[in-house]
Amino acid sequence: MKLKLDIDPDIVAMMAAEVAAGERAVSAAIREAGTGLKDAWRAQITGAGLGARLARTIRSEQFPKGKPSLSAAALVWSKAPVIIGAHDTGPLIRSKNGFWLAIPLPAAGKSLRGGRITPGEWERRSGLRLRFVYRRAGPSLLVAEGRLNTKGRAVASRAKTGRGATTVPIFLLVPQVKLPKRLDLARDAARAHDAVPGLIVAKWVEARMR
Repeated sequence: MKLKLDIDPDIVAMMAAEVAAGERAVSAAIREAGTGLKDAWRAQITGAGLGARLARTIRSEQFPKGKPSLSAAALVWSKAPVIIGAHDTGPLIRSKNGFWLAIPLPAAGKSLRGGRITPGEWERRSGLRLRFVYRRAGPSLLVAEGRLNTKGRAVASRAKTGRGATTVPIFLLVPQVKLPKRLDLARDAARAHDAVPGLIVAKWVEARMR
C-alpha cells in the first residue's frame, strides 16, 4: 500500500511568504521608529532654543541597507556629539589649565569663528587691553577702558586723549560653571524603543489587508 499526502495550499510556500511579510513589517517598523526618534530629538533641540542648525546634526540610518530583514536595526546619532551630550547631561565645566573661565558679557560681542569670543580674540579685534578686577563678593572681571557703541559693544574711545572713555566690564571670571540640562534624549529613545513591537504588529496587519 502506498500513501501520498498532498497539502493544498503549499505550507512551505505559505511559511516563506509569512517570513517575507515579517521581514518587511520589521524593517518598516524599525524605519518608522528611527525616523520618529530623529524627529523627536530635533524637536527637543529647537524647543530648547539651541537652534535649527544644531538640530540638523541629528541623523538616522537603517541596517541592513536595501533589503528587509527580521534583524533590522536603526541608528540615530548626532554629528555634534560633544555639544549635544553637554546639553543632555548638564556637566560641570572647569578650565583645562586650572585658571578662570571667561564668560563674555554683552559688551564683548560675538566671535567671528562662531561660539563665544575669547579674551585673546577680543583684544586683537578691539585693540584694547583687558584689565583684571578682583571682587571678593561675586565673580571677578576683565574690564577695558573704552566706550559703548550704538550696539552696546565696547570699542576704543574716538578721542586721542581718551576723553569720554569709561571702564566697561567685558568678561566675567568664574572657576567653574554648571551647564543646565536642557535635553532629555533618553526619554524619547525609551518611547521609540517601547513603540517598536506595536509598530511591527501594525505593519504586519497592514500588509495582510492589502
